[in-house]
Parts: sequence; C-alpha cells; structure tokens
Amino acid sequence: MNMKEKGAALVEFALAALIFITVVFAIIEFGYLFWVNLSMQHAVREGARYAAVTGTSGFVQPLPTDPTPVEQRCAALVSAIRANSMGVYDRVSPSLTYSTVDPVTGIITPISSGCGGAGQIIMIKIDCALPLITPMMKPFFPNGKYTFTVGATMQNEAFK
Repeated sequence: MNMKEKGAALVEFALAALIFITVVFAIIEFGYLFWVNLSMQHAVREGARYAAVTGTSGFVQPLPTDPTPVEQRCAALVSAIRANSMGVYDRVSPSLTYSTVDPVTGIITPISSGCGGAGQIIMIKIDCALPLITPMMKPFFPNGKYTFTVGATMQNEAFK
C-alpha cells in the first residue's frame, strides 16, 4: 500500500465518519424530542385528572397564602403537572391555556381566569418550546427550538 492509498483511505473514513456521526446524533436528538413530548403529554393528563377528581381539598403541595378555591385548583393542577413531568416541565417554557367545552354544542370557549368549575368539561393545553441539545440539528428547527402542544380533556367532578 503506497502513501496515496493511505491518504485516500483516511479521506474516505473521514467522510463516512462524518455522515455516521451526524446520523447517530440525529437519532439521539429525535429520541430525546419524542421522549419529552410523551413525558409532557403524560404529565398534563395526570395533572388534569388530579385536579378533576380532587376538587378544592386534599392538595399535597404547598400553595400561596390565602388562595381562593379556584386558585388552589389551578395551583394544584400545575403542581401535579410539574411533579409528573420527570423534570421536563421547566425546560420546555410551558404556556398553559384552559378552555371549557359545551357538552351539547361542542363549542370550545377559552377561560380567562381559573381552571373550570364543578361538572364542567375542561381542556388543558400546554404550548411548549424545547431547546435542542445538539448544535447540528438547530438549523432544521425555527429558532433552534422544537415547539409542540400537549393537552388533555377531563370533566370535573361535582366537588364541594
């Protein structure tokens, strides 16, 4: 094997390694993105379930001083989402919105304050923006962030 062949093998290896490393990092990045999406979906579903069945009593997290029952429910919902998100909640820059659904017409109405009353069908939606972990993938996403939305719909129990 002469020097030219050794140099050609080195160049071929460098090109193949670059493609291989790019594919490996893409697999890791997309696996991470899908895991975060599923973790947040699980967390919002568990938070909505917790708030729907707990009502205004039985909260396990410390709450602000002298909150109203509606503030207690909303704080407990966010606290339950955070607790079930496996540490992802604060990384995704969450933006929560609450809406009610009319059971007869199916019309969705945003709630300006609070997170629903007793017996209402509530939709909880979280818009998320997760920064990517590898710089190689950032150009493929707007602002270098993976944006996604998760949500859950529950009917509140007839709590006291």
